[in-house]
Amino acid sequence: MERLTLPESPWRAREGLARLCEVLGASEGKVRFVGGAVRDTLLGIDAADIDLATTHSPERVIALLKGSAIKAVPTGLAHGTVTAVLPGGPVEVTTLRCDVATDGRHATVAFTDDWREDAARRDFTMNALYADPGTGRIFDYFGGLDDLAARRVRFIGDPLKRIAEDHLRILRFFRFHARFGDEPDDAGLQACVERANDLMALSRERIAAEILRLLVAVHAVRVVRLMIDHGIFAPVLPEIASPDRLARLASREAAAGIAPDPIRRLAALLPGDPAVAEDVGARLKLSNADRKRLVAATTTAGDERVEVIGYRLGKVLAIDRLLLSERPEAEAASLVDWQAPVLPIGGGALVGRGVRKGPEVARLLRVIEEQWIAEGFPDAQRVDRIADAAVAQFLRASSIE
Repeated sequence: MERLTLPESPWRAREGLARLCEVLGASEGKVRFVGGAVRDTLLGIDAADIDLATTHSPERVIALLKGSAIKAVPTGLAHGTVTAVLPGGPVEVTTLRCDVATDGRHATVAFTDDWREDAARRDFTMNALYADPGTGRIFDYFGGLDDLAARRVRFIGDPLKRIAEDHLRILRFFRFHARFGDEPDDAGLQACVERANDLMALSRERIAAEILRLLVAVHAVRVVRLMIDHGIFAPVLPEIASPDRLARLASREAAAGIAPDPIRRLAALLPGDPAVAEDVGARLKLSNADRKRLVAATTTAGDERVEVIGYRLGKVLAIDRLLLSERPEAEAASLVDWQAPVLPIGGGALVGRGVRKGPEVARLLRVIEEQWIAEGFPDAQRVDRIADAAVAQFLRASSIE
């Protein structure tokens, strides 16, 4: 990549960032931007999170921030990370590190003042780019600029060794490839295939987080197919055996103008069986809401009117089910800005019509609601007439009994 300086970008003007860099000694070369913000800016992508690397110890970082009235939160002192709370948003400041010991899940680190040593412990070359906050000069120790230009996700050093240090790097390799990559790096791909069983040692929460982020990446379908073909999912999610439904869903999302959703896309990768969806949701330790969505998405949309499906399921679940069905994707699109109607009558109105308080009020409300749904959600006047008829029938039946 020809560009050797960091281009201007809105995130560089965030309130408080220039002062933070000044406090940490940017003019003396003691702090640099690093990682995603540098990578994404060079690619012309809006950067979300800002990370700084510094030669200062964590304790020195805290002292410098407090001395300048910048709130410092010790978010990860064992790994050298302090979060600076700025008016423009939080910024993580991490001391340069090298790995002392790793077990595939956790690392013990030592602090250093060697920038190259810090870069060497990072996963991929495109994530090991640094930039001077003042001049924008790029520091590239392992060919990250060339890999970025080639859209190549490449491990720093020996891929097998890097995966042994942290097994999650297998999934990160594919996630970054789904976001940035063209052709997969052969050495990296082969290492991931050889060490796929290492994924079984990871917590399911970490696996879920990586997979869900991968599923909404721009090249998710192509990369999921690559992962299935090479047996990457088999050790932890053997239920994922075909990308075909995911490919169809992605096409329908695009046609409907609906943003990709990770839970909906995960549902597309699973067999249409609620029991399987429940098991996978529990295994990945998804939230209760996400498990409900995953299970609900396995049920067919049926032939009810689209607004009825939206009313019964709620907008999110209805869109999931419609997009995963055979029905026109335009129906799902119609729900994006749709607001669910509210039944214009309550239990008090039934009591006022002579129904005794108790379970019969709730039962009658359900009867009225079903009629209201069947008639296409008519206005309050029509609902009053429906209620009058339902109450009259109930009172007649009660008097006969």
